[in-house]
Amino acid sequence: MLKEKIKSWIEAFRLRTLPLSMSSVILGAALAFGDGIFSWITSLLAVSTTLFLQILSNLANDYGDYTHGLDNDERVGPKRGVQRGIIAPGEIKRAVVTFIVLTLISGILLIWSGVGDLISIKGLVFILLGILALAAAVNYTVGKHPYGYYGLGDLFVFIFFGLTGVAGTYYLNTHTFRPDILLPASALGFLTTGVLNLNNMRDMENDRRNGKITLAVLLGPKLSRHYHLILLSGAMVFSLIYVLLNYETPYQFIFLIIVPPLIQNVLAVYRNSYAALDPWLKKLSLTSLLYAITFGLGLLLH
Repeated sequence: MLKEKIKSWIEAFRLRTLPLSMSSVILGAALAFGDGIFSWITSLLAVSTTLFLQILSNLANDYGDYTHGLDNDERVGPKRGVQRGIIAPGEIKRAVVTFIVLTLISGILLIWSGVGDLISIKGLVFILLGILALAAAVNYTVGKHPYGYYGLGDLFVFIFFGLTGVAGTYYLNTHTFRPDILLPASALGFLTTGVLNLNNMRDMENDRRNGKITLAVLLGPKLSRHYHLILLSGAMVFSLIYVLLNYETPYQFIFLIIVPPLIQNVLAVYRNSYAALDPWLKKLSLTSLLYAITFGLGLLLH
């Protein structure tokens, strides 16, 4: 029983989604390193903060979907610990609170390391962004009016796991901002949003029946597939524009190694039923991490 409960908690953390949070920090830190300004302490604190935030989001999602009746026998994805009765709702609620505290502690240390003064304008701006990120992580499925039930999940994932994650890490390392870094930040945002879209397509029918109106539900079967193609294609287009604007060496095109797995992902979406899409979530999550690593490597080798 103990072994099964530990396994259920690990599943609740959803380890396959953690590369998404790592990707934004890796890419933001690589952009900073490429500009000759980098802090190991700040970057490691960014890693811990985003990991805590991602796990918090996953746990809150489990709790919220359970309380709203989404975790039922008709759900296509893996059965969760709360759904199977192995983890009590009160236990996962306490875990949510624990990770809120851990995220706050790590986040405050991150801002202090990157900005130096918590009560300065810059410090307060980052504190506000941190509070918004915490609220977004929890309120995706928790509460009377969770925004994930109104088609807004994709937008928030794009903002916090793309724009904010990359640009925020870059700024906390360099104390400067370059508008063109929003291109690779957006590219990563498209990829991470693609992971959410796969998840929402997989659960589309159950979500529709139970009142969870995701963007996939709003778009329907045909348009949600086209939307997935646009997301993954857009990631490559934005990345190429950035490289062409800042071109120095062919090494900057190393990230194109992810094109074949992206093509496979798109083909899987068009060729398979929604129930068969679950394995492709992990694959796209890992591809997003590979993108961040190879794009960053291209910057370092120039």
